[in-house]
Amino acid sequence: MTVDTRVRVGSVELANPVMTASGTAGYGNEFAPFFDLSTIGAVVTKSIAAFEWAGNPAPRVHPTPLGMINAVGLQGPGVEHWLTHELPGLLDTGATVVCSIWGRSVDEYRQAADLLASAPEQVVAVEVNLSCPNLEGRGSIFAHDADLSADVMAATDGCNRPRWGKLSPNTDRLVEVADAVHNAGAEAVTLINTVLGMVIDPHTLRPALGNGGGGLSGRAIHPVAVRAVHDVRQALSDLPIIGVGGVSSGWEAAELMLVGANAVQVGTASFADPRACARVSEELVDFADQRKIPHLADLSAVT
Repeated sequence: MTVDTRVRVGSVELANPVMTASGTAGYGNEFAPFFDLSTIGAVVTKSIAAFEWAGNPAPRVHPTPLGMINAVGLQGPGVEHWLTHELPGLLDTGATVVCSIWGRSVDEYRQAADLLASAPEQVVAVEVNLSCPNLEGRGSIFAHDADLSADVMAATDGCNRPRWGKLSPNTDRLVEVADAVHNAGAEAVTLINTVLGMVIDPHTLRPALGNGGGGLSGRAIHPVAVRAVHDVRQALSDLPIIGVGGVSSGWEAAELMLVGANAVQVGTASFADPRACARVSEELVDFADQRKIPHLADLSAVT
């Protein structure tokens, strides 16, 4: 049986439901030596601001059981540099692209989005990373506050393409925030970002990361992602969802789709296996084929 791999995320049709996850695949064609980037749903860039940003002090990444913790700090070259120097090489691979953006204020998000207005049509969506500290005096992570998140989403409409709000699991207001960003213009939400954590180095007896704490990712957080996708799907049945968090196999991708995700992203697994995204895609097709499921999109219709 030939499995139809096409899925829809809002108005965006993807040839395959499996994408890279922001922060784990660089800005360009870094994975091209390992697999054909045109065969996956999309390459989602590392989050980029309107300006160049140096990120956090080293060390920035540390292994943990079933994953890793990082505090890279959103280092990046800025949107204009990416459009000129990184995007062309990525498009040469035939990849579909989603650009992830961030900012420290509503206006900085607006600036980043506006710079993408003239991006090529192969940049099919903008993922708005809302797990950033707000520096405008209200003392909150954007994604922990429904009103702030909605303000950002409304401000990013200048990108002239569909927007996906990437949300944090570190709040009990997840459903409320998802609803708010959807009402403010997000066609979909990406669930989830990293879980707050800290690791102490047994030799120095101090935090293993230069920034102190960081974001935990990998298979350890997969059940958190499954629950988040499930809860948002049950509460907001018409909101498209991209599931991400600890996906390292076709089954884990299927699991997110079975609880309501329309598509999935693969991140931390790529550090151990640069082919992880392509492998997960192949395993997901095998999963559907073995169960006589003709369309991968049917998985997300189960619930």
